[in-house]
Amino acid sequence: MSTPYPFTAIVGQDDLRLGLLLNAVSPAVGGVLVRGEKGTAKSTAVRALAALMPEVPVVAGCRFSCDPAAPDPACPDGPHEAGAGVARPARTVELPVGASEDRLVGALDIERALSEGVKAFEPGLLADAHRGILYVDEVNLLHDHLVDLLLDAAAMGASYVEREGVSVRHAARFLLVGTMNPEEGELRPQLLDRFGLTVEVAASRDTDQRVEVVRRRLAYDDDPEGFAARWAEEEGALRERIAAARLLLPRVVLGDGVLRQIAATCAAFEVDGMRADIVMARTATALAAWAGREEVTSEDVRQAALLALPHRRRRNPFDAPGLDEDKLDDTLREAGDDSDGDGGGDDDGPGGGGGGVPPQGGGPDAPDRGETGSEDAPAVGEGGSESGQRQPAPARGAGPEQQPVGASEPFRAKMLSVPGLGEGAAGRRSRARTEHGRTTGARRPEGALTKLHLAATVRAAAPHQRARGRSGRGLVVRRDDLRQATREGREGNLVLFVVDASGSMAARQRMGAVKGAVLSLLLDAYQRRDKVGLVTFRGKDAEVALPPTSSVDAAAARLESLPTGGRTPLAAGLLKAHDVLRVERLRDPSRRPLLVVVTDGRATGGPDPVALAARAGRLHAAEGTASVVVDCETGVVRLGLAAQLARELGGSAVTLDELRADSIAGLVKDVTAAGRAA
Repeated sequence: MSTPYPFTAIVGQDDLRLGLLLNAVSPAVGGVLVRGEKGTAKSTAVRALAALMPEVPVVAGCRFSCDPAAPDPACPDGPHEAGAGVARPARTVELPVGASEDRLVGALDIERALSEGVKAFEPGLLADAHRGILYVDEVNLLHDHLVDLLLDAAAMGASYVEREGVSVRHAARFLLVGTMNPEEGELRPQLLDRFGLTVEVAASRDTDQRVEVVRRRLAYDDDPEGFAARWAEEEGALRERIAAARLLLPRVVLGDGVLRQIAATCAAFEVDGMRADIVMARTATALAAWAGREEVTSEDVRQAALLALPHRRRRNPFDAPGLDEDKLDDTLREAGDDSDGDGGGDDDGPGGGGGGVPPQGGGPDAPDRGETGSEDAPAVGEGGSESGQRQPAPARGAGPEQQPVGASEPFRAKMLSVPGLGEGAAGRRSRARTEHGRTTGARRPEGALTKLHLAATVRAAAPHQRARGRSGRGLVVRRDDLRQATREGREGNLVLFVVDASGSMAARQRMGAVKGAVLSLLLDAYQRRDKVGLVTFRGKDAEVALPPTSSVDAAAARLESLPTGGRTPLAAGLLKAHDVLRVERLRDPSRRPLLVVVTDGRATGGPDPVALAARAGRLHAAEGTASVVVDCETGVVRLGLAAQLARELGGSAVTLDELRADSIAGLVKDVTAAGRAA
């Protein structure tokens, strides 16, 4: 087993280390979500935490880590008698993004259940993580069905495995830690709320700290055991401090004054539900214990708010997480004035009010650690002008250019889907063969059986019962009788937007409406778990403003900063989209594309630009690419060029008004189409 990088050797990243340490002191805080750019020691810190956790007493031989002092009466390996157990180190169990459902919750041997009537259960990762840490790297890329299972386990503290009437239940209480890069997409709100705390991390911009990071990493890579030995004393001291804080935790007093501050803060920032209040209270209590105090102070409440509230204030995936600290201070001051006092924020305990982390060791090469390494770094944003995204440069030859126009208010968009039956990644847009959904038939299993079709299995086994010498009530089932259920659900698609940013679309009011429509489609893509890409065309050429990604907020940021003006190279935009889709088909052949062209259909520049655009459209049609043209033409007299382009693409055209899910025009169109079909 490889030697983990010492937790105390991590340079900077104070918020990250504090969030993890508070969960080590009080697992009831509810875990931590670490958001930040790649290469910022997120995974390193999480993996190093397990070495600091106290040992866990378990029942000897129990695969589900039952506590010998209070064994689970429903444990599949039970029943256990209460008594002395054995101690083992705390576990960090990693959940791979591409894990199967059986790998997460465990697998039942259906063949033995049918033929022998026994529950042969192989535990999964949730059983391994019980009373330990469940770590999900790139948690925002986790498949929806795994997210649902995690939500259930986190809510109930138990995992249930159901297979055709055979069920197994076991305890699954774990510290959930996730890391993610926001550039690769956001997290579902339901899972986001399950993380007690969230911290933002970024690489230090301080030269001395960056030098020290490189020096320590190279030393660790050259001699992991020797490097860990040099930090053993600091690791031991931190381990002892965690143990002391755990012992102190039950004695910490959460007074009415600070409890009122917690409630007032959550109300002032309009967070949903009551989970935020509870998490803040537990976090503030852990901060006090970490600082060696028996009373929670206002400073503990302030620090708890900065850790527990930012990710709970988001109303849509394009909102940047964070708190207005001036508003936070005003709220705490007003709530404190209404109470009998809060004990102030002055204390002599380590960490200054509970918010500090221990020194990083006194190695001879350690630099001055007056800076945290993350405060001066630009934040990783979720969209808007401060998102940190590189703004697209104006295309050459674009001609007169207008300043970017703000998008109008987004709306609930009509669902657009790819026709036919796909086999792509699970999502919520187009019909597909999936592991989850309604059962449509049965087939012989290829490899391990995952979803039994019970009726088909019984039908396959029934004719052979006499030949197999059946004498009792049980059904004699052989491997060849088993049938796998085929299911139909929904898949996520690649939605590639091709947006006209030329002079013909540059009327500021109209461009604001167009951006609002595309923003609405982006919100829809986020909810349906699609990948998105953005191609724009103006002037003399087209450019890929955003390569296909799972980060719809990055697409929103590029859209918001999109300049307009110049000619209308419609054919160039379609050809650029063709190149993007060709590459994506090689990378992910199972993910079907949906081309959304946002234009009024006009084309200028070069000889016969309309005919050239039609030829480019037929190129997409020849490859069977599903497409929709959002017709942005306005005015009394309309040329109908967008509808003509849709016919060349082999797709359909919708107006901006018809794009709204609650549009009367769209409803009439749907009813008319249904009437014709009938």
